[in-house]
Amino acid sequence: MSTKIFVNLPVKDLNKSVEFFTKLGYSFDKRFTDENATSMVISDDIYVMLLVEPFFKTFTQKEVADAKVTTEAIVALTLDSREQVDELLRAAAAAGAQITKEAEEQGPMYGGGFADLDGHLWEAFHMDASALEG
Repeated sequence: MSTKIFVNLPVKDLNKSVEFFTKLGYSFDKRFTDENATSMVISDDIYVMLLVEPFFKTFTQKEVADAKVTTEAIVALTLDSREQVDELLRAAAAAGAQITKEAEEQGPMYGGGFADLDGHLWEAFHMDASALEG
């Protein structure tokens, strides 16, 4: 079975969110982009749908969490190296993100985190597979 993951996140300003994530090096699938939403490509199998809040609300009967006040989820991304973790955190800070966790060693992992423009929490980490062997 081949599975793709689509994470849906509400955003206040789609253009600002696209600008922010473009600065982090992500691209967007124009086929799934309009004034209400865009599909951010994380990898061949992982996408983040950024949906303007009124459109996002059409998918749920629950209240939409204010991610600047409430944690609704933490999106964690694995990267190929410690350097990529540091690069992503630097790019996020330069693009206006709040660093929520400085990069640090966590056993066989190295990682840190940030809150995007809408307050959604993201973590970036690298796992040293050789440290898990044996």
